Amino acid sequence: MALKKTPTSPHVAWFRDAAPYINAHRERTFVICFGGEAALQPGFATLLHDIAILQTLGVRLVLVHGARPQIEERLRARGAQIQYVNGLRLTDDSALQAVKEAAGSLRAEIEALLSMGLANTPMSGVRVRVSSGNFVTARPLGVRGGVDYQHTGEVRRVDTEGMKHHLRAGDMVLLPPMGYSPTGEIFNLTAEDVATAAATALGADKLIFFSDTPALRDTRRRPITQMTADQAQALLNGRRRLPEELAAHLKCAISASRQSVERVHLVDRHRDGALLMELYTREGAGTLITGENYERLRQATIEDVGGILELIQPLEVEGILVRRSREQLELEIERFYVIERDGMILACAALYPSTEEAVAEVACVAVHPDHRGGGRADMLVEHLEAQARDLGITRLFVLTTRTAHWFRERGFEPGEIQSLPISRQQMYNIQRNSKIFIKPLQPRYKRRQLA
Repeated sequence: MALKKTPTSPHVAWFRDAAPYINAHRERTFVICFGGEAALQPGFATLLHDIAILQTLGVRLVLVHGARPQIEERLRARGAQIQYVNGLRLTDDSALQAVKEAAGSLRAEIEALLSMGLANTPMSGVRVRVSSGNFVTARPLGVRGGVDYQHTGEVRRVDTEGMKHHLRAGDMVLLPPMGYSPTGEIFNLTAEDVATAAATALGADKLIFFSDTPALRDTRRRPITQMTADQAQALLNGRRRLPEELAAHLKCAISASRQSVERVHLVDRHRDGALLMELYTREGAGTLITGENYERLRQATIEDVGGILELIQPLEVEGILVRRSREQLELEIERFYVIERDGMILACAALYPSTEEAVAEVACVAVHPDHRGGGRADMLVEHLEAQARDLGITRLFVLTTRTAHWFRERGFEPGEIQSLPISRQQMYNIQRNSKIFIKPLQPRYKRRQLA
């Protein structure tokens, strides 16, 4: 007698969905930045507990905090003047004293909350070691536009080896919005500047900003879940006036993603659990910003036919790909996407949609032998998935003879010929005996690629 299959618990389903992200993020370095405003909200302890969960899952963490409201509270208590020029605090001697007091007090509060081990809390049984110190060397902003910023500075360099030593030991590194000079001076810095410099110097896998701003939306009020650095720059340059904090985060995201940081996330700090949702679910809970380096993913043009043929013909000879003539490729070129570097086609893939049946085929995924292992095939397939969602596609399918495991690892499941569109069933080559794999797609605007 067969056992009756019971519905899967939502908790079990979530855990299974999160597992690939848990594995992908283990031993990766994340730099997380939040302003002093976060420390004033009732859910601050919960936010730090969520951050501690990342630590227990094997993520190497650098935590950068701001302290603007705490500094201003101390200045107002003393009757001191609060001065900003071009969005930067003018830090005189009185303000510097407030900076030191506020940063020291907030550091103690953060360390205390990360030391909690109460039963029935996310921190139960957890031991988080926190390391802080003079990891940031700074220099003065000096006189700009006739304004002497006094003790306000900017990051000069970051002690990456010192931080890496603590990260390898399993410590969480805590950086305040301050830097030190070789002559013993202390400078007031912005948390965004410190976080961006640290992430860039470490070559961090992610830079995460907690923001007061809800999810970014486009002109049609749809959530912007992902954009490139170029698109973020266009948003900054546009007519739309952005909140000061959001503009600062976008500038930092652009700078970091154009250097050594592959992914920058903007997360709404007011949304409970947003950090975990952004990192461990397909849907995410914020905006992901990625850089575009000297390699470009773009739609293929007729000029790319020769490069694509050079790429796919050896695979056709091996029987991995179906043969395509130049004439056929020219007719179907608009279906193809390529990754190009300096005029050379490194990888390609094609999408053949059948919008009437809300299904599409992923085909001709190929990467140059000298450039395999760099995630280019993943990038192309993820891009095709996004294109398919925009077309209202709810299922992707692929026919393959040699790469079944690769597609299965990316969410494709075995299917039958009857699952294919009628037109594709009629074209199925029985002699080739390709395996059929199908992947359901999330609704539009739900995304998240791994890592």
